[in-house]
Amino acid sequence: MIYNTIFAKSFSRYEQKKLGYGAFVGFLLIVLSLCIFKPYLGPIYDLNIKLSIGVDTKLLMVNDTSGSLKIAEDDRIVPKNPVNATRISHLSDDRIAPKNPVNATRISHLSDDRIVPKNPVNATRISHLSDDRIAPKNPVNATRISPQMAKDNATKTLINDTSISPPKAEVEKLETRKVEQEQPLCVSEARTEYCQTQGDIRVHGKSSSVYIVSRKTNSLAENVSWIIRPYARKSDAYTMSSVTKWSVKTVKPTHQVSQCTKYHSIPAVIFSTAGYTGNHFHEFSDIVIPLFLTCRQFNGQVQLIITDKKSWWISKHQAFLKKLSNYEIIDIDRDDELHCFPKVIIGLKRYHKELSIDPQKYSYSIKDFRDFLRSSYSLKRVSAIKIRDIGNQSKKPRLLILSRKTSRSFTNTNQIAKMAKGLGFRVIVMEAGRNMRSIANVVNSCDVLMGVHGAGLTNILFLPQNAIFIQVVPFGGMQVEWLATNDFARPSEDMNIKYLEYKIRLDESTLIQQYPLDHMIIKDPSSIEKQGWEAFRSVYFDKQNVRLDVNRFRPTLQKALELLHQ
Repeated sequence: MIYNTIFAKSFSRYEQKKLGYGAFVGFLLIVLSLCIFKPYLGPIYDLNIKLSIGVDTKLLMVNDTSGSLKIAEDDRIVPKNPVNATRISHLSDDRIAPKNPVNATRISHLSDDRIVPKNPVNATRISHLSDDRIAPKNPVNATRISPQMAKDNATKTLINDTSISPPKAEVEKLETRKVEQEQPLCVSEARTEYCQTQGDIRVHGKSSSVYIVSRKTNSLAENVSWIIRPYARKSDAYTMSSVTKWSVKTVKPTHQVSQCTKYHSIPAVIFSTAGYTGNHFHEFSDIVIPLFLTCRQFNGQVQLIITDKKSWWISKHQAFLKKLSNYEIIDIDRDDELHCFPKVIIGLKRYHKELSIDPQKYSYSIKDFRDFLRSSYSLKRVSAIKIRDIGNQSKKPRLLILSRKTSRSFTNTNQIAKMAKGLGFRVIVMEAGRNMRSIANVVNSCDVLMGVHGAGLTNILFLPQNAIFIQVVPFGGMQVEWLATNDFARPSEDMNIKYLEYKIRLDESTLIQQYPLDHMIIKDPSSIEKQGWEAFRSVYFDKQNVRLDVNRFRPTLQKALELLHQ
């Protein structure tokens, strides 16, 4: 009543009516603003998140339908209102920390391969872990997603709805996959087989066994074992028969597996020195180069374990082995200790070609291996001499003639050396022996190396870059020529060595003195090849020596001098 009295006294009837209409219009405007413009009072985000998986990468694609995300200077996506929003980031410290992490989906490639949300309750966690395990601090209602790598642009859509539980079949599938991933990675290639294991690994030498102890091992996996002969020439049944078999088995931590008696904090590599050990070529092609490929990644922090140990072989390659590992080699065969390692590789990696490494397949090349050898033996020369003027040279190029005592030896070495000196070479004649440091230093000091096809030519590995390698191919038809090409000619090309080849004629072979011209050994070497390798080798490799025609061979040495000019 008081309000009406004051209102009547202050305004005329016309003004009162005018104010009433204005108030009504204002009220309508307020109602309309609340009803019509309410969706624009706060940002609501609609994010489409897809995980695109390639062979070795993961790509995160985010479609922002709200248009209200802001790209900050520190490469973080910061929504104006972070409540119930998804934040995606590659932070400098590889952690994602949303202001309000409740019901937030967090996706990251962490430097330590773990995703640890501040509030992991009801959070969906996605990660590609180095050990293929996802371990949230609070795994309540957490979904584990470990997508298998796809070769092309396969994508997997992740729904940001933590209320949806994965089907039981999917959970079982994920758990089965996890157990499979904990099994050893056993690889079978053209020339080798090896198994890589990680976790609680126990090695017992006396039984030639490697145990992978895991509580998560299922009953099927526990009854499966792998047999490995740790020598890198698996296709040769004859030589592999002399290599000890090693069993690799996944077991549960029961009383059946003894406790560790010796603990090691570094990885281990188990390999054999059986096989063709004693042949200089096979020692490098089957053991030394594969050891480099398998162990170099550890930068000395690796334990070498030898089965079928040959003490003389360790002494021969001592400089290389000490460069490869900082620890004393373990002779494992009669060792009754139970050695425990965090990681064990049984067998050796190997490229299928002789004396070669494919840099596309491995992290190293044959050049890296030769550099490692040079460092192991403290070799001084990196490059061969370059001749500027033969008529007025201050230093003569050095020619090494590799001689042999028994077979495939030069019967006129002195005549060859005299002719080479006349062309301007300083000549060294040497037979390859077991003193690797001596061999390495002599070969590295030379600019040209020549010799008849045989294991001694493996020492071209010690030649300096741009040196000349002359392979003298003995009589024996296509089989001998194939071996000469694949064992030394092609490998030398990758070593940055210039290759020359000299094929002898029948009259330069001593076989002509042992067999008549109409004998099948002379007329048809392929017929002897059909009798088997042993029959072929006993004739063309064990019974043959070479008497070089120095006049016919002279142009080959002259060509070597020309190459040293380049």
